[in-house]
Amino acid sequence: MYFTDAHEELRLHIHRFLEKEVKPHLEEWEETTFPDSIFRRFGELGFLGLRYPPEYGGQGGDYFSAVVLSEEMAKIGSGGLGMAVAVQAEMATPPVFKFGTEEQKRKWLLPAIRGEQIASLAISEPDAGSDVAGITTTARRDGDHYVVNGRKTFITNGARCSWALVVTKTDRERGHKGYNLLVIEKGTPGFEVSRTLKKLGMHSSDTAELTFDGCRVPVANLIGEEGEGFKNLMWELQGERMIAAAGAIAGAQRVFEYTAEYARNRQAFGQPISQFQVIKHKLVDMGTKVAAVQAFVYQTAKQWDQGEYPVREISQAKLLATQVACEVADEAIQILGGHGYMQEFPVERAWRDARLARIGAGTDEIMKEIIAKTYGL
Repeated sequence: MYFTDAHEELRLHIHRFLEKEVKPHLEEWEETTFPDSIFRRFGELGFLGLRYPPEYGGQGGDYFSAVVLSEEMAKIGSGGLGMAVAVQAEMATPPVFKFGTEEQKRKWLLPAIRGEQIASLAISEPDAGSDVAGITTTARRDGDHYVVNGRKTFITNGARCSWALVVTKTDRERGHKGYNLLVIEKGTPGFEVSRTLKKLGMHSSDTAELTFDGCRVPVANLIGEEGEGFKNLMWELQGERMIAAAGAIAGAQRVFEYTAEYARNRQAFGQPISQFQVIKHKLVDMGTKVAAVQAFVYQTAKQWDQGEYPVREISQAKLLATQVACEVADEAIQILGGHGYMQEFPVERAWRDARLARIGAGTDEIMKEIIAKTYGL
């Protein structure tokens, strides 16, 4: 219904690469974070531009090509690496492609697709996470430059990025018309990585706080029309939430399959624990929820792929997929018992990594508010 033979061939290609070149290093990267060179390798194989046009180094695929990558990244069990790749391919670069000039695409999109540049998306601030309208990072026009002042936090790829797509407020009096998206390159005077942050999960990726202090950014770095930043950001967030839903439910499927196999082999009281009704029913509930949500995610991804703008369905898919991912991981720990709490078993990391998805790209509460508005509530 959704995946062609070409998609399955792509899936196999990604799977083989991850098994051979990525999976053997995951335990080490959980301790040290992955090397920057992994982006170049992904770029060499074409995985960072699956649905971008060939003229920018992309593969010219559809949205389900991106879904395939998201699913295969989820299956290897490293949420941090999956998140970092998603930021590069599906969060920071899409606005440059959709709203950027030809010169901007050549300067930033093409090298990012090749993996020669690492991109980050800087939205959240210490005092403005869910409340995007409350950001305080300013960009004051001064001749042919903007002077940027402010702080961003929780930025994936922030410590290692070549450039950040930064949400700024240019005119407080214009409300939503007073926002701009600026590409700010690493090395620009006044742009500093304040610190890297320690976090519950996603250990293989870096998360940073960025500071802009009198940072002079050329007007040529403005993505889209002046004052259109908020509208363009809302478009970006739909794609971000869609890919988050696809990755979350694929991760839940992996955890379910692992837990079911564990239950078939784990002996207690003289029989496999999968034969106990309480365990059997837990597994049935896990599998049923994953199947139902995955079908909804695919249906919604198809709408997005066809150029529709299904805000309600994307918000519902993101809400349900991330909640089910957390629920499945939690039940998996319960079924594994003490083993589930140990780092040597994969469900412990899955539980930690899954939790972020209910916060990033819009919390559960924000998703419910958006959905409520679509119902006229």
